Amino acid sequence: MTPTGQARTAPASPATPDDARRHELAAFLRSRRERIAPEQVGLPMTGRRRTPGLRREEVAQLAAVGVTWYTWLEQGRDIQVSAQVLDAVSRALLLDPSERAHLFTLAGADDPAPVKECPSVTPSVRLLLEQLAPIPAVVANSRYDVLAYNAPYTGIVGDLDAMAPEDRNLMWLAFTPSRFREVLVDYRTERLGMVARFRSAMADHSSEPAWKALLARMLKASPDFAELWQRHDVMRPGNGVKRFQVPGVGLLSCEYTNFWLSPQLGTRMITYTPLDDETRALMERLPTNARARSAG
Repeated sequence: MTPTGQARTAPASPATPDDARRHELAAFLRSRRERIAPEQVGLPMTGRRRTPGLRREEVAQLAAVGVTWYTWLEQGRDIQVSAQVLDAVSRALLLDPSERAHLFTLAGADDPAPVKECPSVTPSVRLLLEQLAPIPAVVANSRYDVLAYNAPYTGIVGDLDAMAPEDRNLMWLAFTPSRFREVLVDYRTERLGMVARFRSAMADHSSEPAWKALLARMLKASPDFAELWQRHDVMRPGNGVKRFQVPGVGLLSCEYTNFWLSPQLGTRMITYTPLDDETRALMERLPTNARARSAG
């Protein structure tokens, strides 16, 4: 007893990596269930519904699993989940390939000891960055931290050397006032994919301090990020097209390509090649007098 006669409350046990993963799994399942209308999966509409989407018992029925078991899964309880059951739940919730991969990762059904990302940029990578000029190129990890870049890339996004190390993050730059956000023509659309890819990658890193710190910082700094984060969208990395309206240069239409530098989808070199002759000519006007640099 305490001196005041009140019972002392035992301190709460610290959250474990498995706790964080199950919590994320529970939130992800709820978000996917609530987006599906009954008619999408062949179920009749019966009366008014208090919550959007499917009910838990309907998901259990579609996946041919017990209602209690599925409820426990969505509550984040510590239960064993087989690959066969995850497959059934994935099909019941109409998950796309990215979402299915995210489900399996959160449930711990993938490799239990994933290969860590490459922590550094080798001299050969720095040399390649330099030789790519006037093609802009950057090396980033799956957390969107900028690890290295060449001079043409700074001609697009600005002086990265002048930024604080913690600000050299493409997602941070996309959601806060920056030259990167100013020159990225379709930045609102691009941010949707960035958040979805970040959430997908974080499934393997949800208990790591660097990832948790970045997430907390993003949630505090940007209501737009917080709104997108609550959607629980996930996406695997891929290639595509970006447009940059660079002051003093013009509109650059680029195809970006990821070249992976680690065994898994982690550290990558991203190149921005011109989509047309006009962009090719404009890239020659980007600065190329500086050597390729590593961030930090």
